[in-house]
Amino acid sequence: MSFLLKEKEMIIAAGIASMGRGRIEIKRIENNTSRQVTFCKRRNGLLKKAYELSVLCDAEVALIVFSSRGRLYEYANNSVKATIERYKKAHTVGSSSGPPLLEHNAQQFYQQESAKLRNQIQMLQNTNRHLVGDSVGNLSLKELKQLESRLEKGISKIRARKSELLAAEISYMAKRETELQNDHMTLRTKIEEGEQQLQQVTVARSVAAAAAAATNLELNPFLEMDTKCFFTGGPFATLDMKCFLPGSLQQMLEAQQRQMLATELNLGYQLAPPGSDAADNNPHHQF
Repeated sequence: MSFLLKEKEMIIAAGIASMGRGRIEIKRIENNTSRQVTFCKRRNGLLKKAYELSVLCDAEVALIVFSSRGRLYEYANNSVKATIERYKKAHTVGSSSGPPLLEHNAQQFYQQESAKLRNQIQMLQNTNRHLVGDSVGNLSLKELKQLESRLEKGISKIRARKSELLAAEISYMAKRETELQNDHMTLRTKIEEGEQQLQQVTVARSVAAAAAAATNLELNPFLEMDTKCFFTGGPFATLDMKCFLPGSLQQMLEAQQRQMLATELNLGYQLAPPGSDAADNNPHHQF
């Protein structure tokens, strides 16, 4: 309702204004200056009306104006070229119930368009063949120079793109090299730390074995004595001195040996039991 009221007010205002100005006779203006001024005013008004029509009525509008001096003025809410093409199709094709002349014109139009498309396809195919070096025998010197210039430009672009990719690849490889070097240094540090820890464990095991052997000697100094020095022959030659120890002392020695065995298992090594071949070769400990 508000839109209709505004439109009605505009019509009334235009009517009042025309009544005040009076009627103007429509004929060619003889004065050149006055004619140019009037053309500018009327042209602006015409363009404004075309814009209002396209906005208010959602219509596709195309306006083309040439001045007396040949200058072009145009307006289109979509595209002048697209509107003209639409006009040609509507004017050429027409409706299905139209006269046979429109059908003939439509057929002729489509034939012309298809011929143009075929020519464009042929030109593109020839251009592609020329770019790969085929069918250049019928080209003139000027055409060959133009083709050479196009190829040089294309090769320059290809080389520039190739250089960009190579630079990016080199940068990536340098980054990967730095990362691998850092990983190598980290692994090397961990290996050195592991070797130091292993060396500390080995030293601790040696110290513990020596301490255990010393404790065993302090508890029973006769364990290291050889009975052969007392018995050179007979049934007592292989007699073990443990047989002469008291029962409580022998139990204490066995408990001490069990404790040493548990310590060795925790440390990851085992002492050779007394009397074995390993104990004869290494009386202190065995790794």
